[in-house]
Amino acid sequence: MQTFDFTLLTDSRYLDPKPESEYISNIFEEDRLLTEALNSLGFSVQRTNWDNQEMDWKTTRFAVFRTTWDYFERFPEFQKWLETTQHNTTFVNPVTTIQWNLDKHYLTDLHLKGIAIPPTIFIEPGDQRSLTTIAVETGWKECIVKPAVSGAARHTYRFRPHQTEHLETIYSELIREESMLIQPYLDSITEKGEVSMVLFGGMFSHAVLKKAKLGDFRVQDDFGGTLHPFEPTEEMILLAEKATQCVEPIPMYARVDLVWDLNDTVCVSELELVEPELWMRRMPESAMSFATQLAKLAIK
Repeated sequence: MQTFDFTLLTDSRYLDPKPESEYISNIFEEDRLLTEALNSLGFSVQRTNWDNQEMDWKTTRFAVFRTTWDYFERFPEFQKWLETTQHNTTFVNPVTTIQWNLDKHYLTDLHLKGIAIPPTIFIEPGDQRSLTTIAVETGWKECIVKPAVSGAARHTYRFRPHQTEHLETIYSELIREESMLIQPYLDSITEKGEVSMVLFGGMFSHAVLKKAKLGDFRVQDDFGGTLHPFEPTEEMILLAEKATQCVEPIPMYARVDLVWDLNDTVCVSELELVEPELWMRRMPESAMSFATQLAKLAIK
């Protein structure tokens, strides 16, 4: 039976489709860069979907989360798979980090450790208040509401407190089953964009600026967002590194998303440690930085 040092995890949509779109081609390119870097260091690599029923997870030393971008649509199944598979291989990042980072309540933990975050209010399942009531109580002129467990802007809505009629039904359905969070809408998102900082082993590697398309507020490329070169300030680098160093152990890889808050202060909007896009294709040499961090695990 063939064994591997590393298995790169994807979801079944991206396992072996024809690269008929730039989106899918980018996924292949990112995994190719990392695979070649690991191969050059003497490690064997394969890639498969996390829910591969035929996979014997004992045949791989490490399973590295890369593009498991359907987990938030199949969360109970994904949680069960994590619980079972952790006994047969070693997850990267570690399963304790994954579990913590899956739920955006982690923002509160970061805040308690001195990391600046946007104003955030969590709403727990069963809360009987309407979205209008909650939004009005915040005093914010415009809000964002989204699930605490989500990705790719799933059920992320921008609204004014007195204009929630179109959202009350879907919100009431969501809050029955899952935690939600509400934040002020930051004009800087559409005016300046969102900065994504990529780090390996807690050290800054490179950054990109994400901008929403005209008329939208979502910066993800799924919704027409675009990427731009960006040189972060020293303040941004220190904030991103401090955020990852709040996690124990320090993550092998991380993406720290930075925005400008209501006071035009840089803060952490997301700390992505599960399956963040890392844009190694924008800086191909960063794949070796990633591989070098992974090698530290493999040679222990």
